[in-house]
Amino acid sequence: MSEASTWFDRDHFLATFTAAVRALGKAPLGLHADERDALEAAGVAGWAEWIDGRGLDELGRVTMLAQVSRCLPVPELELLLRVCYEQGDGRERQALLRALPFLAEAERFVPLAVEACRTNELPVFEAIACENPYPAACFPDLNFNQVVLKAMFMGVALARIVGLDRRRSSELARMAEDFASERRAAGRSVPADIGLLSLDDHERERATRIPE
Repeated sequence: MSEASTWFDRDHFLATFTAAVRALGKAPLGLHADERDALEAAGVAGWAEWIDGRGLDELGRVTMLAQVSRCLPVPELELLLRVCYEQGDGRERQALLRALPFLAEAERFVPLAVEACRTNELPVFEAIACENPYPAACFPDLNFNQVVLKAMFMGVALARIVGLDRRRSSELARMAEDFASERRAAGRSVPADIGLLSLDDHERERATRIPE
């Protein structure tokens, strides 16, 4: 196991991470037109929709994690993320999960992200499953499919899952059909947007017209 970086004070970082809500508040950030233009000019226009409306404390925490990920050795960063997640409240956990796409060697943190998907706290689940490119970019097929199924179970609109179109597969379609069959057999409703998981173009087109 590598020695801890002597310059990094983990306890101080954790205290600052927690204190972000007091220092920055929870007010949502609203981007101005010129700021959106700047993001577009930088080639990251797609992130404007993610940034706009996020709480300042969340954005501050995401920035903290992104910055430290470029300085700490991966083993130390893995430990830091684990402690942040296990000791954090709901908002801290959400920020950590939102930060994953911005971290150096982001694929190393799949086990933590997969574990987070098991939560029953809807806001925490949404932080990893919705408007977040990390699962589609890094999750193995089985784990990505499980995210999709849990989203349906929790009533989350499938259109919010980034990259669903490119991760759609025959296995996911089969799992969705099994899910629908079980719901019908139990007398429960089937999510109206389940057609987004179909391999049939017409079925998907019909599902995209369903309001979220």
